[in-house]
Amino acid sequence: RFCLPLVLASLPMMATGEEIAPALQDSWVDFWLFRFFVNAAGYASIVVPGFLLIQYFKRRNYLETGRGICFPVIKSCVFGSEVKSVHQEDGSLPPRAEPTESSTAQQVFKLLFCAAGLQVSYLTWGVLQERVMTRTYGATETDPGEKFKDSQFLVFMNRILAFTAAGLYCALTKQPRHGAPMYKYSFASLSNILSSWCQYEALKYISFPTQVLAKASKVIPVMMMGKLVSRKSYEYWEYLTAALISVGISMFLLSSGPNRHASTVTTFSGVVLLAGYIIFDSFTSNWQDALFTYKMSPVQMMFGVNVFSCLFTVGSLLEQGALLESVRFMARHSEFMAHAVLLSVCSACGQLFIFCTINQFGAAVFTIIMTLRQAFAILLSCLIYGHSVTVVGGLGVAVVFMALFLRVYARSRMKKRSKKLPPGETPVQKV
Repeated sequence: RFCLPLVLASLPMMATGEEIAPALQDSWVDFWLFRFFVNAAGYASIVVPGFLLIQYFKRRNYLETGRGICFPVIKSCVFGSEVKSVHQEDGSLPPRAEPTESSTAQQVFKLLFCAAGLQVSYLTWGVLQERVMTRTYGATETDPGEKFKDSQFLVFMNRILAFTAAGLYCALTKQPRHGAPMYKYSFASLSNILSSWCQYEALKYISFPTQVLAKASKVIPVMMMGKLVSRKSYEYWEYLTAALISVGISMFLLSSGPNRHASTVTTFSGVVLLAGYIIFDSFTSNWQDALFTYKMSPVQMMFGVNVFSCLFTVGSLLEQGALLESVRFMARHSEFMAHAVLLSVCSACGQLFIFCTINQFGAAVFTIIMTLRQAFAILLSCLIYGHSVTVVGGLGVAVVFMALFLRVYARSRMKKRSKKLPPGETPVQKV
């Protein structure tokens, strides 16, 4: 009976290869791997009964034999309308408004507004994310303060606000008729929750610039997932830019500064959590891409995914008793409450700005804006939190962003060329 606690207690030492600072790991219960399995068990307690119910209704042929007050709800959740669009593009995005000569000034204003909204939302979100996960609250001359440790509560806060924003947007604007079975959103929701949790948890072990560069490298696992999940094929320049991104990331991670302090050291746990974030996030994007074969808008996708995200996170938090504990922490530290709320507002607003930008100006312009945002995020984090970057590391950062801009340029060229293809020919799908 004593074997399991001993093994779990030894995991932090095995994972990092060094002694964990007492301020970071008070006990093995706070170790990320233990928390991951506890959270996963909480999600399983909702997923497994849900799966059994879905199988029961399908085997019983409920769509034809069912009736009563619950029939519309069960039909929407389990069966949907099963109406798919003929072309994936029909359901992925609404038609993009093309700028005209008479509205050039208006288009420029919209572009500046969307770009400013994206930059402000996500730069503020990045700074707050690092502040919440790496700094203490309530510190005085005699009291060192305490850190907030429950990343899942932050995920819940983000999702509940995103769910509210998407719900209001869908209620106030005209949306396509929804046809996808609701349960299919749960797969993307679960992977999205886990990727966000890994992202927050990783900041306990790695620096924020390292995390930003790791996000930039997710095109590599996205391509791999695209091969496995959607059977996509890619052009040579996509493999070339993926290789350049890998080289740049390696240069940054392998470089070491003479004045690095403990908070900027990349540990094995941080690398594993980053890998988890990238893998889960890659699955999320590919599953959502497959869901867009149903005729839906991006905001409907945002609403559906966040419905299940709220259900999973609040269920897991209640089962662990962590919801009340996090609320008590919030009550003790009003500064944390302000940071958590603002973090969630920035996340929700950022998602709405994403949809607005892609709808008005296309994916290429959006990618350029977000690539610049990543560069600004690294610079801002270094200025505010004092992260050191060596010459080799800076060169690696430059290689990564050069590869990202090369991808944008090559993709735009391929898109223009695909418009000239004869009818019946389809271009190679891209990430």
